Amino acid sequence: MSKVWQLEEAGQWRWATAEEAATRSWLPEPMSDVTLPLQPLSFRDCSLYEQHWIQSSRGYAKRFMPAAHVFTSLYERLLRKPFPAFKPHPLAYRQPVYYFGNHLSFVPSGTPIRPPRFTKALDYELELGAVLRKPLLNATYQEALDAIGGFVVVNDWSARDVQRSEMATGLGPQKCKHFCSSMSDELVDAQDVLPRIDQLQAFVEINGRIVARTSTANMLHGWAKTLSHLSTDEPLWPGELIASGTLPFGTALENGHWLQPGDTLRLMIEEVGEIKHQWAT
Repeated sequence: MSKVWQLEEAGQWRWATAEEAATRSWLPEPMSDVTLPLQPLSFRDCSLYEQHWIQSSRGYAKRFMPAAHVFTSLYERLLRKPFPAFKPHPLAYRQPVYYFGNHLSFVPSGTPIRPPRFTKALDYELELGAVLRKPLLNATYQEALDAIGGFVVVNDWSARDVQRSEMATGLGPQKCKHFCSSMSDELVDAQDVLPRIDQLQAFVEINGRIVARTSTANMLHGWAKTLSHLSTDEPLWPGELIASGTLPFGTALENGHWLQPGDTLRLMIEEVGEIKHQWAT
């Protein structure tokens, strides 16, 4: 075991022994049959799908704000356009928007999942993730694309019932997101995916039944612009993970299929991979 802890002894600091370090390790042992394809250096999660933004807002109102849902539904039926508050923030149309997630809470596909104790509305989010293989700084669009080493499927687990109050602070998502994310078990070479990056079909499956079909089409900003923007006067490094944000219909808020104890979830993007979890009872 690596000597990763230092201890104070008689006014001096020294490396912990393997036995001492073991007593201070609180993370569970890795599962022997499944592993992450990489440990991300960081995790930036974008929101690049207008349709998801609108549909998830509708779904949130329906589940958590029933009175507002009646009003907004009537507005949309009469005017035949999205309720204004459901549309993305104006900044999201001008540039890619994102938040920093917890890159240390990723678990592999196949890990049994239990909701954290503070939520009664656990939701999944089907996303495409790009992993950098080169550093970027003030990158052109072509340099940005050339820096992508591979793609993975990402699941940004969310606690919907605490998300709204956290977002209202203006500081972005906190406990509602940071408790867990997951990714597919292989990193697919970018050159095998980029030629069709805007045409990949994707699916949400629960207990062997497909409950939602979607795709990677219609991003507000493509990968080249997104990574170029992120690198503006800010260095990006190999091993950083950048996710697209949720594909439309890729959440229970949108498709209406919430997980129940014992359910098995599969999130799939063709040519990239899949994530599979069972809700442990």
